[in-house]
Amino acid sequence: MKIIFYEQNTDIDAWLRGFARELPDADLRAWEPGDTAPADYAIVWRAPRELFANRPDLKAVFNLGAGVDAILDVERKEPGTLPPNAMLVRLEDTGMAQQMVEYATYTVLRYMRRFDEYEALQREGRWEKLRQHARKDFTVGVLGLGVLGAEVAQGLRRLGVPVRGYSRTPKDIEGVSVYAGRDQLDAFLDGTRVIINLLPHTPDTEGILNARAFGKLARGAYLVNVARGPHLVDADLIDALDSGQLAGAMLDVFHVEPLPKEHPFWRHPRIGVTPHIAAETLREESIVQIAAKIRALARGETISGVVDFKRGY
Repeated sequence: MKIIFYEQNTDIDAWLRGFARELPDADLRAWEPGDTAPADYAIVWRAPRELFANRPDLKAVFNLGAGVDAILDVERKEPGTLPPNAMLVRLEDTGMAQQMVEYATYTVLRYMRRFDEYEALQREGRWEKLRQHARKDFTVGVLGLGVLGAEVAQGLRRLGVPVRGYSRTPKDIEGVSVYAGRDQLDAFLDGTRVIINLLPHTPDTEGILNARAFGKLARGAYLVNVARGPHLVDADLIDALDSGQLAGAMLDVFHVEPLPKEHPFWRHPRIGVTPHIAAETLREESIVQIAAKIRALARGETISGVVDFKRGY
């Protein structure tokens, strides 16, 4: 079998060595512009349209991440980018869920125990004890209950706070109050103290973190966005923070990455910025998972993680 690999700003040789170890009979190569030689499988992250062009024999495209919005966005803008018979396969949990649980737990605890406020008091040299938020009233909502979202919701339960989850379709997660479909979105948002966004990025979810949504939350709520930048209406977040409707936000993803130096998020005192590190792709775990799926496809077996193009995930 022939496999092409594309990823910018990474140690390509290390990836190729890993896949060669797991797939010793495969013909592996790093794709470069001008490469139109045949390929059975493509393993990519944010690949250009040229990589997919004129490849009718491509059986599957493996995305080096849980979110496939970058590939689907190219397809929407230029229909026919993806080979018509090739399935698109996303990464499932390859160590990302634990990282996401850690990130979410940190942000919730930091706000619930008011550590952000203590940091501000320290800068002022003030010794002042603040009243803790009552756990029984400290509702945390997880937007998106896929593999990562479900793990985050379960992890947050261990903090002893009420946990809600929102999904496109009904889900059953022990100890989590699940809301499903657009008709139940307002009920999910109503009174929530912390909202953690883990939705897939699709045309239906773009801009979902907006003034209307913020207005449904408890006053002084907190936003955590670890999904995609286009979910958030930036100006609406600034307005919500300045009015006091939101007390703060922790953002790991942005419309433009790296976040431009002139962007107001850098300087806003109630916004925390991290450089898209909430859950990074782990190379060895990803290699093992993708290689196992390629072997299964070669045997004619079905695999998990195949993207529904209509839903976008």
